[in-house]
Amino acid sequence: MIINSNVITIALFLTTSVLALPSSSSLIITHNDKKVVIENSLITLPFARRLNTTRLRGGNLLKNDLARAKHFKTRTATRKSKEGLEKRKTSALSAAIGVPATNQAVDYVLTVGVGSPVTNYSLLVDTGSSNTWVGAHTLYRRTSTSAATVNAVFVEYGSGFFFGQEFTDRVTLAPGLVIEDQSIGVTTPASAFGFDGVDGIIGIGPQDLTCGTLTPQVDECIPTVTDNAFSQNLISSDLVGISFQPATSTSDTNGELTFGGTDSSKFTGDITFVPITSTSPASEFVGLDQSITYGSANTPILATTAGIMDTGTTLLMIATDAFQAYQTATGAVPDSNTGLLTVTADQFAALESLFFTIGDTTFEFTPNAQLWPRALNTAIGGTTDGLYLIVNDIGSASGEGLDFIDGMAFLERFYTVYDTAGSRFGIATTSFTDAETN
Repeated sequence: MIINSNVITIALFLTTSVLALPSSSSLIITHNDKKVVIENSLITLPFARRLNTTRLRGGNLLKNDLARAKHFKTRTATRKSKEGLEKRKTSALSAAIGVPATNQAVDYVLTVGVGSPVTNYSLLVDTGSSNTWVGAHTLYRRTSTSAATVNAVFVEYGSGFFFGQEFTDRVTLAPGLVIEDQSIGVTTPASAFGFDGVDGIIGIGPQDLTCGTLTPQVDECIPTVTDNAFSQNLISSDLVGISFQPATSTSDTNGELTFGGTDSSKFTGDITFVPITSTSPASEFVGLDQSITYGSANTPILATTAGIMDTGTTLLMIATDAFQAYQTATGAVPDSNTGLLTVTADQFAALESLFFTIGDTTFEFTPNAQLWPRALNTAIGGTTDGLYLIVNDIGSASGEGLDFIDGMAFLERFYTVYDTAGSRFGIATTSFTDAETN
C-alpha cells in the first residue's frame, strides 16, 4: 500500500499490518497487538531504544560518549585531502589493533530497506554524522538497483569507524518514502569497528559532514537521505522532527522520527527555532548556542556558548569547568563502578532543576530528568538503590567551540527539529519534560 503524505514518520523495531483506510483518511494499524490510529495519513509509529547490557558496565557508557566528544572536536583538521583521509584510516586501524573500539552501549535503530527486492538493515539513527552505510553485520546484497562508484569511503565516529566502497542504490524508509540513487557505504564485518549487533548508520546530520569521506573524489560531498527525499519531492520540507520519551527498560518503544514536517501531537506549546551556531567546530554539526544555570538562585553552570544536539551520545556532556560547578552545586561525587556522578537520598531530595536558555526561551530540566533511570541501575553496574546522574564531563574546558553535547538523556525530555534547508534547530517541551519517569 502506498500512502501519499508529505510528512512521513519512521518506526524503529516495527512490525505492522494495515487493517483499513477509512473514508476519513485516518489509517488504522496494529502494532504489538494494539491498534494505532493515524490521522490524515501522518504516520506516527513507535520505535524502541535498545540497551546492550554487556557494554554498559565498567563505565563504558561514559567512555563511549567521551570518545565521541573527542572525535567531534578533532575531526576537521585533515578531513578534506586524500593524504589526510589515508592518515586517519591508518591511525584508526592501528588504534583498533591496539585497543578495541568502544561499541555503542545504547542504540536507536531504524529498519531500512536497500535494493529491489529490499534487504532490511538495522541502522543507528545519527544526527552527529551524515553518511548512510550498511554491512557491519548483515552483508550488502546487490540487486538490479545497485551501482558501484569509483570511490572508497571511510568514516570515523570516535566510538568506531568503517571503510568500504561507495554504491548508489534504492533506499526504502517507509511506504511512500523510497529514495532512488542514494549514496551508501558498503562494508563488511571485518572492516567495521565498534558496531556489534547493528548493520550500520543512517546519518541525518548536515551534508557537509560527508565531505572528505570519499577517495579519490575527496572534495565530493554526498546528499543525505533527507536531502534526497526532499529533492525527489517525497517530502515537502527538508527537515526532520525527532520525538523520544524517557525509557525505563532495556528496550522501550519510546519515540518517532518524522521526515518532512513536525508532529504537533508530540509537543506542547511552540517550537523555539534558533540558527545553527556560527562557532566552529559545533557549527559543522547540529550546533546551537545555549547557557545553563542551576536552581532558584540561578547559579551559573555554563555561560552562553556553542555545542551540539546528538542522538548518538547518551549522556548530557558539559565542559569541565561547568561540570565542576555542577558538582559543587549538587554535592555529587563520581562513582567508580558506573563512571557517573552519584548523590545520596538527601542530596537528591534537595536537587534543583537545571535551566537551559536557547534563543529567547528557557527550558527546565527537572531533578528527575537529571537522574539515570533507577530501573536500569544494574545494567550500568550500579546498585539497585543507587542515584546516578546523567550530567558528565565532556573532557575539556569551555571556550573550545564545542562545550556541550545534548545527548539522548536530554533529548528524551523535549521535541527537537533539525531544519536542513533553514539551517536552524528547533526545540519544544513535551508531556514528558517534567514527568517523574525515573
